[in-house]
This record gives sequence, C-alpha cells and structure tokens, in this order.
Amino acid sequence: MIVHKFGGTSIGSADRMANVADIVVEQHSRTDGTPQGGTVVVVSAMSTVTNQLIAGAWAAAEGDDAAYRRTKAGLLEKHLGVVEALLADSPERVDVAGLVEDRLHELDRLYRSIAVLGEVTPRGLDTVASFGEQLSSNLLAAVLRGRGVRAEAISASELLVTDDQFGQATPLMDKTRERLQQRVKPLAERGVIPVITGYIGATEQGVTTTLGRGGSDFSAAIIGAGLDADEVWIWSDVDGILTADPNIVPEARTLSELSYSEAADLAYYGADVLHPKTIRPVTERGITLRIVNSYNRTHPGTLIVETPSPDRELLPAIISTTGLSLIAVGSHDDSWTLEMSARALQRLDEAGIYVPMFSQSFSEHNLNLVVRNRDQERCLSVLRREFIRPDRFSQGVPAAWGSPGMRAPFPGKAPTETYQVSDGTCSLGVKEEVATISVVGVPGWNETGIVSHAFAALGSHCTRVIAVAQAATEYSVSFCIPEEQVVDAVRFLHSELGLGRG
Repeated sequence: MIVHKFGGTSIGSADRMANVADIVVEQHSRTDGTPQGGTVVVVSAMSTVTNQLIAGAWAAAEGDDAAYRRTKAGLLEKHLGVVEALLADSPERVDVAGLVEDRLHELDRLYRSIAVLGEVTPRGLDTVASFGEQLSSNLLAAVLRGRGVRAEAISASELLVTDDQFGQATPLMDKTRERLQQRVKPLAERGVIPVITGYIGATEQGVTTTLGRGGSDFSAAIIGAGLDADEVWIWSDVDGILTADPNIVPEARTLSELSYSEAADLAYYGADVLHPKTIRPVTERGITLRIVNSYNRTHPGTLIVETPSPDRELLPAIISTTGLSLIAVGSHDDSWTLEMSARALQRLDEAGIYVPMFSQSFSEHNLNLVVRNRDQERCLSVLRREFIRPDRFSQGVPAAWGSPGMRAPFPGKAPTETYQVSDGTCSLGVKEEVATISVVGVPGWNETGIVSHAFAALGSHCTRVIAVAQAATEYSVSFCIPEEQVVDAVRFLHSELGLGRG
C-alpha cells in the first residue's frame, strides 16, 4: 500500500488537478490487485486557499464585511472553475457544484458569526481553515471517478483523533490507527481510492482541529503509519530535496537518499518540501518516504530510509527562507530580563505565530524576533498587549531606535511602528525585512565541517549577517541576513561549497 500526498501547488488549478488525477490512476494501476496493495491519497487545499480563508476570518473579526465576502466569492469562482473545466461532461457535475456552493454558503455563515462576535477564537479559526481541504478532496475524488476508477472523498475529521490544542493539534495515535484500520483499509483493499483531507482532524467529541500550517505532510505520515503502508510519497513541485532552492540556483542537485535523522534536520531548518513533524510517524513504523515532483513525475526524487546506501553521494543543503521581518522588543536600560524574553516567546507561541529564529545577546537590552511578514502586525499586537499598557505609551517615536542594539528599519525612514512606555522602559518596532539561510551538512562531507566554510564564504562575499544560530554539532548553522542579499548569498554559497553539478 502506498499513501500519496499532493500539496496545494500540485492541485492549484484545473490543469494541475487533472495532472494529479493522471498520476494517481497510473500509480494505482501498479498496486491494485496486489497482496496488501492499494492506493490512498491525501490532499491539501488548492494553492493560496488556506491563506484566503484565514484572511477572511480576520477581516470578519475586524468588521470588514466587504473583504470576507470577496474571499467567499473568489473561492467560489476558483472551485467552480475546476468543476466546469474537469467535470463539464460528468453526470456528477451538478452534485459537485452544489456541494461547493453549500460548503461556501456554510463558510459565509461562519464569517458572519465571527463578525458578530468581533473576534476569532482558535477553535473557530480551525473550522474556517478546514474548508479548503474539504473542497479539494471532493473535487479530486470526482475527477478520479471520471477517469474510471473508484474513489471516495473522506474527511480526516472522521479519522484523525487529536487533542484540543487548536491550531497545533497532536494526534492520538492509538485511536487514529483504530479508525484508519476500520474505515480506510477495507476500501483500499477493495480497490477503492480513499481521497482524504490533509491538515485537519477532530477531537474525540468531533470538534474540528488542524495540525498546524503545512500539516498535510504530517497527515500523510500519520495515515501511512496507521495503515502500515509500505511507502508514503510526498508530491511537490521540485525534484525532491535539493542542495538549494532551484528558483535561485537552477543547477541545484537532488539529494538522492537521506536517513530519517538527516531528513528531519533539513525539515526543521525549513526545507519547504517536508513538514518537520512528518518524519516521526514513518520512523516509528519503518516506512519508506519519498519526495517526488508532480511536475516531473519520471524523476526519482529523494528517498528517505532508516539506513541509506553507503555508496550514496554526501552533500550539504542550503535552505533559504524569504518574506520575513525582524522585530525587536526591549528596553533602553538594563530593565529587560530573560523572564520578559520568555514571556514574549510564550505569548507568540500561544497566538500561533511561528518564530523561526530569535536572538538576544548579553550586551543587548532587546529580543530580536524573526517572523513571517504576514504575521508582522499580529506579532506587534501580541507584544504590545503583553508589555505596553494602552494608557502609557506614545506612538511613532523614532528616538526610541537610537538606543544600543536598536537599528532603524529602512535607511532614511522612521520605524513603521514603535511604542515607548512613559517611564522609558520598553520599545517595540520592526527593524527590517530579512531572510534566513541555513546550511545543513552531513557527517563525512569533509574534514573540517560545514560551519567554517559557510562563515568564510559569507565573509568573503561581504554579506551583512544580522544574527547567527548554530547547532551544538558543527554540521549546521543558520544566518539572518537582509532580504535583498539572499539570492546572491545563496548562489555564492552554493558555488563556494562546490555543490554545482559535476
């Protein structure tokens, strides 16, 4: 049995969804009828849909009726466009179009409820975010049936039992396994393709939860482990895990084979094609994981196993992430404490704001936080509520950035947002737009390790390094640099480390 997971870019349009259907039919023909065979499919929402759903929820909470109605209308147009393109001649066309309209009408009612309340609860946000996968799974199942194979859309809320940590739910594996064995395995063994929603689950009481952003990979691993699958295939838009982003470095090479631990390291450093939590479920069951390209289905991709071949080529990887902001919160004197830093990080975690990197040296009186641009305003809001009383701050005080360690966000411009408590003990603002570059090596790549090579390369390239985070081993290091320097820095690093094609 093989579990195939398709991400949002793989099913992002009618053409892409048709391509995925072709892949599934082709792969299913290889396993159907074999002992313990079968095909299981896990799908994300169509590309950009989850972001739109969440943006609509926040717009509703802020009372922006026009914005959330535009969201609903845009989603309706996007999904009905797939129906018309791929199911126009299908007897299911009317039923599937009706399902799309019904689900989005339900979404509209939910948005209106949020608008009345004036806030988005974590539980409500999970319910909103789950709509994308529910729509895509039903669309793909109908398209597969149109290809002449039996397929059934199943919501993972019926299968994945989780705790009630909305936004970052943890699966209860024993209960989940029981449901998968009862509900999904018999279908697969009969040659029916279950098309399961990624990213979502439900509590034992049936309340919808989500596994965190990018959680569809995690869903596929959980489902694979619960079904005792032979392999889990993650279909993306690149040829596996590469030595660098191919959009930056066209000559980037595919890492043909990795161990579970090596793949986990790459995922935690931000490799886009693999969610960090994906590795554990397959590791515990000894299941092979493959990262393959839905745009280039003949490429072998990256194989992830417990014990890689001793003959494989050992190569480090460069992982770059853009679309980030550097935010600083701190004081002008020594009143900022480690306890305050801990509070800041805890509040951001509770708000579901991802912080891929942070720093605070003993000489600094502020905490530097790297967050995604889309989380910038929410991050500022959370920190403001925690540290700055509304009746005790003034807004837009450029002088606050003259203190040690506080740098103006953009040359020649005042900070986008700063706050200063009346007694002068706290300030908050955006420093600049940044990117992160992580260089992740493997033991045996060379005698001196990767870290010294990476520092030397960026130094000779005159890259401005804003912050550094290094693992206890000498195999990995992360740099925070200005966003405008990331392309040149990645290309230079790739060349200096000798990672170009031989």
